Amino acid sequence: MKTKMLITQALDERDMLVKKIADKIQKASFVDTIKHNEENVMNGKISREEFCRKAEASYQQITDLTERFGQIDAAIVASNAATWIETSYGRFTVAGAISLRNRLRGLGAYAGEAEFENNLYQKMQEEYQIRVQTMEMRNKQLQDTAEEMRLSILGRENRTREEKPLGVVEAYVKENTTELADPLQVQKKLELLWEKKTTLLKELDTQIKVSNATTFIEV
Repeated sequence: MKTKMLITQALDERDMLVKKIADKIQKASFVDTIKHNEENVMNGKISREEFCRKAEASYQQITDLTERFGQIDAAIVASNAATWIETSYGRFTVAGAISLRNRLRGLGAYAGEAEFENNLYQKMQEEYQIRVQTMEMRNKQLQDTAEEMRLSILGRENRTREEKPLGVVEAYVKENTTELADPLQVQKKLELLWEKKTTLLKELDTQIKVSNATTFIEV
């Protein structure tokens, strides 16, 4: 007869079964040795009949618990594939939401390789910082050169006002100034990426918990 339970209860039982099955496998004994002239098996120190009974019972318990685990796991998977949740970034099945949450955290089969949003964020941030530092360094060098040019010009004699010698320096600075080529406005993109990831993770966590606490399955 099937029993009805919440997903949260099913998850707890599934976790318990993992530990219980592992413990029973570890403690069980299925094969031993015995001499023809002795009644007890060598390792278990019990009679052959008792050893056989225990071995069969242990095997049956483990297979029954394994079957129970499979039933619960299949019911959870089926429910997660059919139950939908809402977030400010879209609608997902619980299964899809769990997969997305794991990916955003760098978990799962691909680990950090599939953490696309974070990898993109890191790439853009690192590149932006390097380019800003390069720009500032080059412009500082340009200003130093321009200052040397000004001092050199002002130190010369017989210059007339009409020649406007300092205008050459200003033109040189303007033409050689380094600026960012930033078509995406990276700083704004970084803010959006960070906000989306943190918000979506919080919403996924909350909605998955709510769904698990309100959705029933039959096992």
